[in-house]
Order: sequence, then C-alpha cells, then structure tokens
Amino acid sequence: MNADATISRAPQHLRALARANEVRLARAALKKRVSEGEISVAEVVLQTPWEAETMPVLDLLMSQRRWGLTRCRRFLQCIPMSESKTVGSMTERQRNAMARMLAALPAAAGSRPAATRQLEPAL
Repeated sequence: MNADATISRAPQHLRALARANEVRLARAALKKRVSEGEISVAEVVLQTPWEAETMPVLDLLMSQRRWGLTRCRRFLQCIPMSESKTVGSMTERQRNAMARMLAALPAAAGSRPAATRQLEPAL
C-alpha cells in the first residue's frame, strides 16, 4: 500500500470556516446584483452559478426589490415548489417553469405579480 495522505496546514474547522465565508460573501454579491437589476432571478435559476447551488429559492426570490415573504410564498404556490428547495436541486422542468413565470410578470417594480392578482377575489 502506497497511499500518500496530503496534510494541509490549516485545521479542518478553519478551512470550513473560510469556505463558509467565501460562499456567504459570494451570495451577498449575487443578491446585490439581483436587487440592483444587473441580473434577473430567471437568469440565475437557468444558469445556476456555483454560489446559488445551495441557496434556497425563497432567499433568491426575496433578494428582488419589493418581494417580501408573502409575495414569494404566493409565487411558489403557483409552481408548486417548497420554499426550502435549493436552486441546485431544481429539475430542468422546474427551472423552465419558474423562468417562464418570472418573465410573464410585469416589468414595473411597483406592480404586483400575476400570482398575487389571481388569488384575489374579483370585486
């Protein structure tokens, strides 16, 4: 048996902490780009960058301007999809369905999503 083990200089818990900080900072940058409109949630869902793979869909949706918890939950009920589902674990069908629904929403920042309008009773 000629197995050579590589021993890193830093203990495992310090490497894990450094990796967690790297992911946290990358996610914060991604959320900021979504909030500022540089990239859409639909693009993130379809492209799935490494920092979004383990991010819950709810966190990604809430990073958009004027999208709170209630609006996100109503949107996810229309797909249907769990709030805790990660972007990386979505199937291709779920990705395409979410991207289509997001693209169908009005572009105005102050407008309400179609999912919200459908759930309200007609006056």
